Amino acid sequence: MKNVEKYKKGYFMPPQVDMSWTSKEYPDKAPVWCSVDLRDGNQALVIPMSLEEKLEFYKMLICMGFKEIEVGFPAASETEFEFLRTLVERNMIPDDVTVQVLTQAREHIIRKTFKALKGVKHAIVHLYNSTSYAQRQQVFRKSKEEIKQMAVDGAKLLKRLTEEAGANYRFEYSPESFTGTEPEFAIDVCNAVLDVWQPEADRKAIINLPSTVQMSMPHVYAAQIAYMSQNLKYRDNVVLSLHPHNDRGTGVTDAEMGLLAGADRIEGTLFGNGERTGNVDIVTIGMNMYAMGVDPGIDFSYLPEVVEMYERVTRMHVYERQPYAGKLVFAAFSGSHQDAIAKGMKFREDHREPYWTVPYLLVDPKDVGREYEADVIRINSQSGKGGVGFIMEHNYGIRMPKKMRENFSYFVKDVSDHRHQELKPDEIHRLFMDNYLDVVTPLQMENFTIQKQNGHWKGQILMKANGKDVVFQGEGNGQLAAAAHAICDAYGITVSHLEYSEHDLDRDPSSRGIAYFGLTDEKGQTTWGAGIDTDTMTASIRAFVSAINRMPGMAERITFRNLSSSYDQIHDFRRSASHHR
Repeated sequence: MKNVEKYKKGYFMPPQVDMSWTSKEYPDKAPVWCSVDLRDGNQALVIPMSLEEKLEFYKMLICMGFKEIEVGFPAASETEFEFLRTLVERNMIPDDVTVQVLTQAREHIIRKTFKALKGVKHAIVHLYNSTSYAQRQQVFRKSKEEIKQMAVDGAKLLKRLTEEAGANYRFEYSPESFTGTEPEFAIDVCNAVLDVWQPEADRKAIINLPSTVQMSMPHVYAAQIAYMSQNLKYRDNVVLSLHPHNDRGTGVTDAEMGLLAGADRIEGTLFGNGERTGNVDIVTIGMNMYAMGVDPGIDFSYLPEVVEMYERVTRMHVYERQPYAGKLVFAAFSGSHQDAIAKGMKFREDHREPYWTVPYLLVDPKDVGREYEADVIRINSQSGKGGVGFIMEHNYGIRMPKKMRENFSYFVKDVSDHRHQELKPDEIHRLFMDNYLDVVTPLQMENFTIQKQNGHWKGQILMKANGKDVVFQGEGNGQLAAAAHAICDAYGITVSHLEYSEHDLDRDPSSRGIAYFGLTDEKGQTTWGAGIDTDTMTASIRAFVSAINRMPGMAERITFRNLSSSYDQIHDFRRSASHHR
């Protein structure tokens, strides 16, 4: 980058700079939206859309609520011409929708445009010619007066042909390459055009100010818009429109600041498609308003379907980090982010929060058709206990104790790290089922009986130990204690600390229960297990056995002891169990 000296600013500051608009915080109402996907967006595609693809895109725009749609440049090609005629002949233009067509300020192009419009009830005829200093000097080699006369002549022809057609079309004028035009000259040309059209309250004209090439910081563009808004003739009968491009990457900011500075309308595309670096992204502007509590007037509630259609018919790709629409924009992999989101969601549920305030999520993903379990908490080697816990509770109703959740999260992270991949919710659930729930080797609980005798609980448990049936006996202050002692006494297992919890897993009369056990051995190492059953005690004993099976060295200890029971002991237990259970 050694040639910086060959660059200088290409824009012009207005003669009076009014920055009072900066005191406004945000646009407090939606602008008039005009989608230019089917013209500006389509001409930017490597493979332009076919007729049927354009029709599908058009129908989606209608469903989303767009009331003004630029359908093409009918004089540019037969495909463009045919598309508009198809809309007319198939009666596909609703009464409350206005189609917009683009035309250069050249007579033969304007006349062909009007042929394409035959039969259209509501239309905007968009006239443009370039006014910038560079275009006047290098491309047209015309004076300011000659450039202005081109615009005026085009405006007159539009008016005459509309009257001859007996139509009530509205008119739009763009001083193309506005950002490279002296503001005093831009206002002179626009006012000359407006003098021809004489706009009225029930038939307003549109003055569109495109940042055909972004040349300045957003506040400069907005200052230019403010100047134009304050100096346009017939201002009450003029809709001031913006058409920001994205050469500097600030298309959205240009549009938002332009709205604060006096603009009434935005021309843009879904996801910012357009030539070079694209047009302003209507989805982002609209959703930014939505996040501030302002209704954008466009329905983004099924955004994944819109993305699918867009990618299929345009052969373009919506970037994974594209605001609001990208596949990963709501995804939290970081453990601290996941924990904050999970706690925020729980807080919202517990306190019935009327406003959306969940940390790290600007809007509720469900409002744009996304799902928490698939889109928000995403698990990989960077994830933490909060995210894993959220997935297990939200998707499967499994609310592990805090320390068990931490233990399981490290297990999940280790698996993700070794696989070098993200783990989906069903994979995480399978890890839990296979490694924590009802682990049946080397011990497997077959049946049990526990009875209270003289204020004390006594129990027998039929187990399979390395495949052999064994009956254990134990007693304790409670049922779980009796079962635990029966197993631990048989193998000389010492548990220095025991953690237990359980809860219902389903929400129906035949609800299953899930129990969790954390067993700390004499070395201070805690091992966790879980069990599920419609009977709480059965679930609890299974959880205890799972935790025992997962304790370090347990397989070797049980193999070493190799306990067994006689046929008579086992027969007596089964006969007794059939009476007591």
